[in-house]
Amino acid sequence: MSTMQIDRLLDTVVKTGASDLHLTVGRPPTIRLHGGLRNLQTKTIDSDDMVGLMKSITPERNQQELQEEGGTDFGFAYGDAARFRVSVFRQRGDIAIVLRQIPNQLLSFEQIGLPDMCKDLIRRPRGLFLVTGPTGSGKTTSLATMIDYINTYMDRHIVTMEDPIEYYHYHKKSIVNQREVGNDVPSFAEALRRALRQDPDVILVGEMRDLETIEAAVRAAETGHLVFGTLHTTGAAKTIDRLVDAFPVDQQNQIRVQLSTALICILSQVLMKRQDIPGRVAAYEFLVVTPAIANLIRDNKSFRIDSMIQTGKKYGMQLLDDHLWSLYRRGWISAEEMIDKCKNQADLTNKVHAAGGTIGRVELDDVIEHGTEE
Repeated sequence: MSTMQIDRLLDTVVKTGASDLHLTVGRPPTIRLHGGLRNLQTKTIDSDDMVGLMKSITPERNQQELQEEGGTDFGFAYGDAARFRVSVFRQRGDIAIVLRQIPNQLLSFEQIGLPDMCKDLIRRPRGLFLVTGPTGSGKTTSLATMIDYINTYMDRHIVTMEDPIEYYHYHKKSIVNQREVGNDVPSFAEALRRALRQDPDVILVGEMRDLETIEAAVRAAETGHLVFGTLHTTGAAKTIDRLVDAFPVDQQNQIRVQLSTALICILSQVLMKRQDIPGRVAAYEFLVVTPAIANLIRDNKSFRIDSMIQTGKKYGMQLLDDHLWSLYRRGWISAEEMIDKCKNQADLTNKVHAAGGTIGRVELDDVIEHGTEE
């Protein structure tokens, strides 16, 4: 066993509240804290350390998968302190490990700033509730918060399918059964097919990554279940296009009709670094499917959705860029962070300039031409 102890590293991650721990040969262990990387003051990891670290946390089954496939993912509990989602992979003939910390305590709607309207929508008996956004944007956390709300206040049978399981839910007023893809069930599509025979009220589909899974999720939403699903898209209109595009052309009209009736809402989010205090803040785009929006989906007019969101404030709807702008005006995020994460960079850049602000970004061409930073 190598001299480097995984426990000491994990303690540091938990104590500092870091989101990730990166272990790779040729540099010291590194944590990601509030979005930035920071080396820990310990020795540089060598190949032997790496093998020791990997063996100390990786289950047999996953060590075998690492051998055969060159990579493996799993989750494990670190005492009562936290859970970690782990990715082990080969690179340049060595092993590298990334551990993502999954906090143990579930957060409330208020703590993560979810739109209040979500509470009403998750009381619905059926329909598709999508949470979308890039990797690491807090989708899992938002979903866990909503599942916990249902679990606390309603009597439902909740079946989740996740890869891997991140937040653990204990039975409260509801029954929660969590199935881990690759461990309890081979695939999302298979888990969904089985779920319909398990008398569920609420189904959470960790990722809607293929046609079969999307079809099954929409069907489940139509047949009287509340289905939560995630996609890696930014923005509500893009999400609808992405779902429709997953289908062969001759089935696209039909899926539009199905979505127009099955879809309840789309919550699209990005996560940003706070500039006023250490920490992160989420910005949301929120689309609630009203009869007017259902018509746009059915008639293939998703390009008009953004302007409908703008006029749908009374339903709690908001555009991502509008939320980003309000966070910037409050001084919570920097102009650079806002411009990086927004959908329409030109519009917001103009707004910043009109309000007398500046965006501190050096254009490469300027540096080359003038030999100095602007």
